[in-house]
This record gives sequence, structure tokens and C-alpha cells, in this order.
Amino acid sequence: MLKIDNLSVRYGHVEALRDISLEVKEHEIVTLIGSNGAGKTTTLMAISSLAAKDGGRIEFAGTDITNLSPEKVVHLGLAHVPEGRRIFPSLTVYENLLMGTLGNKKLTKAQITELVDTQFALFPRLSERCSQVGGSLSGGEQQMLAVARGLMMNPQMVMLDEPSLGLAPIIVEEIFELILKIRAMGKTVLLIEQNASMALSIADRGYVIANGRVLLSGTGDDLLNNEDVKKAYLGV
Repeated sequence: MLKIDNLSVRYGHVEALRDISLEVKEHEIVTLIGSNGAGKTTTLMAISSLAAKDGGRIEFAGTDITNLSPEKVVHLGLAHVPEGRRIFPSLTVYENLLMGTLGNKKLTKAQITELVDTQFALFPRLSERCSQVGGSLSGGEQQMLAVARGLMMNPQMVMLDEPSLGLAPIIVEEIFELILKIRAMGKTVLLIEQNASMALSIADRGYVIANGRVLLSGTGDDLLNNEDVKKAYLGV
């Protein structure tokens, strides 16, 4: 589904990513773990063409997207739910969801209605708050809305950047359950998450990134049981 070969990104003289290579297979959940500033968010931004590449190649669903514009990447079926939610606070929940359909201009009115119904089934709390403005929602509800908006374009793959950041533990559990449901819907997921233990527990595979490089990769279980990963990221 996604293949990255020797990706490099610079911010001025700072090398944010250095020859990163990774892949995400169809219907997988793959997680990137690492400390703040490791290069995880930059990786997603480079995939979405929101960060300029200094080298390397990115392929999505068989298409070279290395030099495509952000809107063309989205139109191919790759949704990016950024860190910080970034919903439209003055628009209602329903209006926020409709904004998500702009990523797929092929959707018919009937399909859009079906997608809204799908999101409300997946996120019942959003259905209850359909006419509320986004800014009045709790942090957890706003995160759910951000994810639901990304799914409204009916993407093949969803990239989630820190979906549990700043949320209460009980809401964090809900978010991870939702990620599993999204995969069960036939989607592919690339996940960045500070809660490395929970991320690896649901991931098929994971990559450990530090200082802009991939240090380790393996199955979620393998990385959960890796002594170096335990010490550095799991607090064990």
C-alpha cells in the first residue's frame, strides 16, 4: 500500500529525516514510535507532501507520489489526521464531516449520506452532537470528529498523528478500539503514538525512529518484548 525508500527531509541545516525506508501493507496497522523530535510527524508530512523532500521516493498504491501536490495525494485515497485535531470550531459536527468529503470529488450525494451514517455508527457520541459546533465538544469528542472527518473521504489508508494526545485514559482506550474498527472496515492505518505500549499492542508491525533514522523494526509483539524498546519507550 505504501512504500518509502531512502526518504530524507531537511529544515534548513537540520536533517529531520535521514534515508528512512519503511512499508505498510494493505489492511495493516503499522505504528511509528520514538521520542519527541525523532522525525515521526515529519515522516507523515512528507508522505502528504506537506514537507519538502530532500531525497528518496514514496509510492502509494502503486503510484509514485514523491512529487505530487498535497491535494493530489489526498485524491488518491490517503487521509492524514494531523496532531492537534484541527477541526473547524465554528462549524457543526455535521458540517465538519461534510468538509471531509472535499478529499474525494467522486462521491455522490447518496454515498456522502451513507458515509455520514457510517461515521455516526462508528462514533455514536458524534451523532448525539450532530448540530453542536465543533468548538463546544470535549477534547476526546474533537479527536473523534477529526478521525471521522478523515474517514469521510472514504480513503484506502489513514495516517493518524498522536490521536490519544492529552486525553483521559478511558477515552484513550476508546480511541484504540476505534483504530481496530477502522482496520476492520478494510482500511490501512499508519499510526504515530506516544503511548508506545498501546500502539504496539494493536499494531501488526512497528518502526522505532530516533534522530531521523529507523533504528528497529518488527512485529508489534517483537518490539513490545524487545529489551531496548522496553527501557527507552515503555518505561520498563
